[in-house]
Amino acid sequence: MRVIHREVICVNTLQTNDWLILNSIIYEIYTTADFDGMRKKFLEQMKMLVDFDSADFYLAAADGEHKLTAPVMYHCDEDLSDVYDTIDYGRGILYSGKSIVYRETDIMADEVRTKTEYYDKVYKPNRWHYSLQMIIAKDKQFLGVVTLYRNIGKDDFNHDEVFLVDTLKEHMAYRLWQQRQNRIQFGEKLTVSAATEKFGLTRQEHNILHLLMEGKDNSFICDYLSISINTLKKHILNIYRKLGIRNRVQLFKKIREKE
Repeated sequence: MRVIHREVICVNTLQTNDWLILNSIIYEIYTTADFDGMRKKFLEQMKMLVDFDSADFYLAAADGEHKLTAPVMYHCDEDLSDVYDTIDYGRGILYSGKSIVYRETDIMADEVRTKTEYYDKVYKPNRWHYSLQMIIAKDKQFLGVVTLYRNIGKDDFNHDEVFLVDTLKEHMAYRLWQQRQNRIQFGEKLTVSAATEKFGLTRQEHNILHLLMEGKDNSFICDYLSISINTLKKHILNIYRKLGIRNRVQLFKKIREKE
């Protein structure tokens, strides 16, 4: 009952601007085609919602091993996955298969936490003191973790901030689960939309790539887009150059035939 009461208070005290930012973040989670770009944008947008100094976003290892991988970072440069995997006292929560948002001080008293090896190796060198974690999971599978850090001298994250981050966890869990399912089905291929965003294709290049992946021949594409064969060839060469490939065989290995 106490938790429910706290959440009702949080909902009632949220500002209109908070809801606008939340809606914007949720929209980007579902619509940003470039997966790593989505994760980077998520951390940048979270800064508008919750005050923090640094952040990282790790994914679960694809092979099911209890290991963190593929970090995306905000104002921190060091990959700390090895440290997290060996001495993090929160590993039991991390790999529990449940989505949860919590402060480090919720699981260990501050005076105890500051004496741990984990605090010495992770927090002290980066001048961090407090953190807020979003453990992301779906169907009892750990998918990733987002950690927001605050520097020494700042207050701990408050209940309203915990609530705001908690509001986003199931949306992010679905996007990470969807990405994992796509990887299982299609391997590491990109969708046309993801390739357009990642490699900076123009609208016309996007349209041509889409038609190529549908198996349309050059004659059809020229008629459909009302362009000459020479113009089409120039666009295709530009697409190859941007994607770092040389022919259609490589194109079909790199891009999915379906979105």
